[in-house]
Amino acid sequence: MARFASLMQWLETHWVVPAYGGGVLMGLAFVFFGAATNTLSGWLYVLSGLSLALLLLAAGLPPRYLKGITATRAPIRPTSAGTPLLVEITLENHTNQPKPLLQVRDRVPSRLGPRPERAIAVIAPHRSYHWTYALATPQRGLYQWDNIALRTGAPLGLFWCQRQQRLPAQATVYPQVFTLSHCPLIDRGLPTQGYRWSQSQTPENATEGLTRSLRPYRWGDPTRLIHWRSSARYGELRVRELEQLTADQQVLLALDTRPLWSEADFEQAVSAIATLYVYALQRQLSVRVWMAHTPILQDKHRVLTALAAVMPTEVDRQAAPPSPMPRQPLIWLSPDGAALAQRSSQDVWVRWPALSSAIAAPASAQKASGQSVLTIRGDLPLATQLQTTPETAQPFSPA
Repeated sequence: MARFASLMQWLETHWVVPAYGGGVLMGLAFVFFGAATNTLSGWLYVLSGLSLALLLLAAGLPPRYLKGITATRAPIRPTSAGTPLLVEITLENHTNQPKPLLQVRDRVPSRLGPRPERAIAVIAPHRSYHWTYALATPQRGLYQWDNIALRTGAPLGLFWCQRQQRLPAQATVYPQVFTLSHCPLIDRGLPTQGYRWSQSQTPENATEGLTRSLRPYRWGDPTRLIHWRSSARYGELRVRELEQLTADQQVLLALDTRPLWSEADFEQAVSAIATLYVYALQRQLSVRVWMAHTPILQDKHRVLTALAAVMPTEVDRQAAPPSPMPRQPLIWLSPDGAALAQRSSQDVWVRWPALSSAIAAPASAQKASGQSVLTIRGDLPLATQLQTTPETAQPFSPA
């Protein structure tokens, strides 16, 4: 049965296949022709000939109706998991004839649900038809598909014809981001101090730094900031505007991508790190994300795109080695705290304890002794747990 369906699909894509009415008429034509050969009746030959002529005409017209139609796709804007993904396709008729009774199908991946389709009554000559639909996004990821299918049985409806057009599409579904009213993990800050260049606010304080630009001298500017060479060239006094290094509070989020996770816990961890990242941006903090297979990321689009595609992976020794964990204090999202054993107590461990490894939990807590630990449970809302204060792990002493 599957082979027959594949054969019919191939015939419809490369030629035509009979519809139900076409199959009935084809059977009647052969019956009339068989009866005519047995009875030598002329009117039966006429009926069979007319039926075959009508079938040939009905088989040749549908491919012609699909010619002259081009499809374009608007860029798909990224969205978050749980938010509908909007897709817009435009079909344009470049011929002088109307294109009636069309069916268009977008061949989206099965993970995005059933393939959407739309029936179009007619596309007028040199006109276009805009089709916008929404796809459910139950899970984050990077989705790609290449083709759409145009299908018609016009004008007689006796044969179906389908032609595919290459129309590449790429959709990015970010992890789900929760809204937090507060977050002690971020609000209390990490002791890591980064640096950024800032423009000096007053000329009196601008005594060192890099020259940002030159401007005309104004009354009250310090004479030590006058750039004498430029002043001689322009014939007027020019003053240097300086940039200085200022301290900047940084937050570093790190996700463990080793294959230690259950599927549900890893999806929750990716959503957690995306939520923390967006919350830190809203607080106007300098926030970055580190994963073993990527460099340190800071741009919002690059961070969310990397989180949309990340999966737990084994370390491939033949490929490039993973990047080492940064030495500065960080927020470590992992089911295992062994990586923090030799690190500073200023790190924060966001922990997902596996139900099957409850016995190993005290050992992990011992390795994270002195560090702040926030335990995430799968049966409680993630947003609520991210708004709780982490606890300080105590040294483990066996009973």
